[in-house]
Amino acid sequence: MGKFEITSRKNGEFQFNLKATNGQVILTSQGYATKATCLNGIESVKKNSQDEKRFDIKEASNGKPYFNLMATNGQVIGTSQMYASEATMKNGIASVMKNAPEAEIVDLTEA
Repeated sequence: MGKFEITSRKNGEFQFNLKATNGQVILTSQGYATKATCLNGIESVKKNSQDEKRFDIKEASNGKPYFNLMATNGQVIGTSQMYASEATMKNGIASVMKNAPEAEIVDLTEA
């Protein structure tokens, strides 16, 4: 089962990474001012990751594909890594769809 890991940034903001069962980061959030809004972001990922239309496929300036997961209001709630090919990027989307709904939440800021 995948997991959401909550960490804090140097500037005091919170962020999360969604990791697949193999430990690979498959989605990273923006920074959140509070832990509560970070947790809301995780819930939004759990919900929106089940709708293929919420995945916005992009291409980086170096030509590598990646994707953003969008909320219903059009806000980016998570960004993938850059992938070597479109096929591996599509596997990344499938991994987010599979792992996000049941992923446990691990708060690393309380360690």
